[in-house]
Amino acid sequence: MATTVIAGGGVAGLALALALGGRGHRVRVLERGDPPPDGPVVKSAELWHRPLVPQAAHDHVLNGLGVRALRRHAPAVLDAALAEGARLLDLNALAPPGPCGGPADRDDELATLLVRRAVLDVLLHRAAAALPAVTLHHGSAVRGLSLAPAGRSGQRVAGVVTDDGRTVPAEVVVDATGRASRSRGWLAAAGVAVPPDRSSPSRLRAFGRFYRLRDPDGRPPGPLNRGNAAGGIWDHYSAVLHPADNDVFALTFGALPEDRAADGLRAAGGFAAACRLSPWLGAWVTAEAARPLGPVRVIGMPPNLLRGTALDGRPRVAGLLQVGDAACVTDPMFGRGLSTSLEHAFRLAELWADGRPSPAAAAALADGLLRPWYELGAHDSWARTARWRAACGLPPPTADRPRPPVPAEWVAAAAAAAATDPVAWRGVSRLQHTLATPAEVYGAPGFLARLPPAPVGAAARPPGPRPPTHDELRAAIAAREEG
Repeated sequence: MATTVIAGGGVAGLALALALGGRGHRVRVLERGDPPPDGPVVKSAELWHRPLVPQAAHDHVLNGLGVRALRRHAPAVLDAALAEGARLLDLNALAPPGPCGGPADRDDELATLLVRRAVLDVLLHRAAAALPAVTLHHGSAVRGLSLAPAGRSGQRVAGVVTDDGRTVPAEVVVDATGRASRSRGWLAAAGVAVPPDRSSPSRLRAFGRFYRLRDPDGRPPGPLNRGNAAGGIWDHYSAVLHPADNDVFALTFGALPEDRAADGLRAAGGFAAACRLSPWLGAWVTAEAARPLGPVRVIGMPPNLLRGTALDGRPRVAGLLQVGDAACVTDPMFGRGLSTSLEHAFRLAELWADGRPSPAAAAALADGLLRPWYELGAHDSWARTARWRAACGLPPPTADRPRPPVPAEWVAAAAAAAATDPVAWRGVSRLQHTLATPAEVYGAPGFLARLPPAPVGAAARPPGPRPPTHDELRAAIAAREEG
């Protein structure tokens, strides 16, 4: 049977190795970083030092698509996560009543898994490593491709060359190197033309911190007003809390890179002051409610990216594929990346036939699964940036506005209808959880007919406490810094 080499042992690479190895395919995973430490899963996750994966130390969301992917393709990993303290959150309780005031029809796919990414990574790593057909090599990076002599059908991979000069033979090579997508460099070094990517900036930086509740058996300090989260995306910044496993939760602020007022969020005092001022969050971070688990971590967010190599149905080099973030990156604020990476990896594994996947089928998968979320992310990133820049007194974005996947008035009307109409709520929720694309939701028979007229002018502010203005937030952070 043919051997597949996977470059990268992150979520997508491990999920693909797990899926292929479970089918009996020989797989070698080459990963630059160290393996997780031995020992209990949660402790291993907390001790795993991963300087090459800085985003692993930040908040991640496994939404409805990710939960469905685990249920269908790796139920043992989901069961292990639950045994290690993760929790499944059923979102159906949030639906408005159905006809005659009774409960709305259930949608069993509307669930989210409350788990830290590091815990999920350890579980995927151990599940893949346990398979006889899978071999994991740590401290080994791919430097380039080994190509077979060109035949009538063009060039084909023969393996990879590692950073220490070894050649590892393979019939299929999968780039799972994350947002760097190193296969572009491999192709360029081999003199192979690389198809262009699509790119649109996210214009975002994030400040995140983890906490643990002091009373694990008590009531949560505050409500989850967003269903699986607390907080919101406001007029000039975002402040959102996500519960995780073992009474841990993460708080993340998003701000424009140019917003110097947000610089004070780097300090624990400024971060705490912003939490106290932001809607729905203050009760969670009192000294009586929770204790911090580490410092505030700052990270710049990558642009939305859709790799031309992933969409190449007639690849320049046969046998080379991309998976997960190496194929598509979406704005991390919208919480789709972890789930789409799992879904892409598991579904890509289903395309292997006679030892190799069909390039046309792999390109069709990327186009159908990833392209809609890239396009939505590109538009929503631009719209958020325009709104935030206006509130911060900055000029509007210079780049052209990406085309909206659906008219803005439909989105506003659907949000209004979702408060009282369970069918509209289900459609909006499935879109939010990456279970249905905008075209699928708004194109469903009768969906548009259920929507009220779109609001005129600015959308009404959602009910609840008022977020601080830019000046108020800046003053609160500055006062804390000076104090």
